[in-house]
Amino acid sequence: MTQPRHILAIDQGTTSTRSIVFDSAARAVASSQREFAQHYPQAGWVEHDPEDIWRDCLATAREAIAQSGLGASAIAGIGITNQRETVVIWNRETGTPIHNAVVWQDRRTAATCQALKDEGHEDLVRARTGLLLDPYFSGTKAAWILDHVPGARADAEAGRLAMGTIDSFLLWRLTGGAVHATDATNAGRTLLFDIHRQQWDEDLCALLRVPMAILPQVTDNSGVFGYTAPGLFEVSLPIAGLVGDQQSALFGQACFAPGMAKSTYGTGCFMLMNTGTSAAVSRSRLLTTPAYRLNGVTTYALEGSIFVAGAAVKWLRDGLGIITHASQTNDMATRIADNHGVYMVPAFVGLGAPHWRPDARAAIYGLTLDTSPAHLARAALEAVAYQSWDLLEAMAKDSGTTPAAMRVDGGMTANDWLCQFLADMLQIPVERPQNLETTAMGAAFHAGLATGVWNDLDDLARTWTGREPQQPAMAADQRETLLAGWHDALRRTLPD
Repeated sequence: MTQPRHILAIDQGTTSTRSIVFDSAARAVASSQREFAQHYPQAGWVEHDPEDIWRDCLATAREAIAQSGLGASAIAGIGITNQRETVVIWNRETGTPIHNAVVWQDRRTAATCQALKDEGHEDLVRARTGLLLDPYFSGTKAAWILDHVPGARADAEAGRLAMGTIDSFLLWRLTGGAVHATDATNAGRTLLFDIHRQQWDEDLCALLRVPMAILPQVTDNSGVFGYTAPGLFEVSLPIAGLVGDQQSALFGQACFAPGMAKSTYGTGCFMLMNTGTSAAVSRSRLLTTPAYRLNGVTTYALEGSIFVAGAAVKWLRDGLGIITHASQTNDMATRIADNHGVYMVPAFVGLGAPHWRPDARAAIYGLTLDTSPAHLARAALEAVAYQSWDLLEAMAKDSGTTPAAMRVDGGMTANDWLCQFLADMLQIPVERPQNLETTAMGAAFHAGLATGVWNDLDDLARTWTGREPQQPAMAADQRETLLAGWHDALRRTLPD
């Protein structure tokens, strides 16, 4: 019998779930995608229904396999990548979530995080986790669920509940409840995991009031975690890769050497630089995070997180109604001569790195009577590049090096105007891969390593092909003027 040479990657994102079948040349041969509902119970709160996510995961996986025409028997394994800090708690016996998933964008635990900072705990948290005390991360969200669902805390203490990020929940469901596990990259985003010792930390669990009894086993990114339960597919398939979405994109971009960097532009923007087996300590309020763990060896990255990138364009579409499709922003930005002095600071859910101000709110400056929808569209795109410049500056200070190029991916990078403006602001070439679905690709790579589709990192690196890179072309004085305008807008937005 011929060895299966295709991988099914499940990319469970913030607003949609997609499944892609890749061949051994890392080419997508079939895909399926579904958007799902966002729930906003209060200002600053964001939730997902885990059942929506599970339904779409299974449906898109089946649709992608059917579209490929290969059949499930041609799939060597499944790789899962996911929105990282979104947390679910479910009943171990029934598999039913006890509450909606609390999403990474959610700000409901801002006061809890501030209280922990005021009590002087952030240094301990940073030393062990590489993270900051911010409602972005999973741990305080999990504690909130346990505190607000009647009986949940007692059930958790008794071991009747299971907690996980989305990868862990999907793994549980795919294996019919047989496996409760996660990987080092997702565990490293909970505020509960010591990234140096690579294990759950008793002190942090006690500090954040999350019982260790509900936590999953932590594993490498690549390996067979378990097999799909009977009836889900025509044959039982190994789940062979788990990885958080931004680390997955770094892996999918073949950024395997220290100093290589990628930036993903989706709902938010996430810039990661490989720092090798050294967990670099940030002095610029960036995060230190596991990039991947293979054969028990952890490779680390510096990360800067921007909470709103494509979400600002979505707001132009759904909130203001000035566009009907995100692709329109490319032409709108191109047809005006300049930004007309209009700056958007897209702090709709606070500001991420390097500011970490969950209390900040979005603002637009420089509006006049002749400001047009095109100026607003351009301001939303420019804000992505300005925030990227802030991250790269911080990364260069922390690491002592600037990447030779920035590999970019995500839906926004289909926008040619944005990619050129990024190159102009960052002052390094911007490289787009032929396949923009690098987040799914990273999950496929991990699953393919575990199932023999690819042999090693060199094998994977040979599959990466890029388009003609965008080169910096803007005059230095124009660039400095634009950045000065951005930083003025930023100063006016940040609360005292």
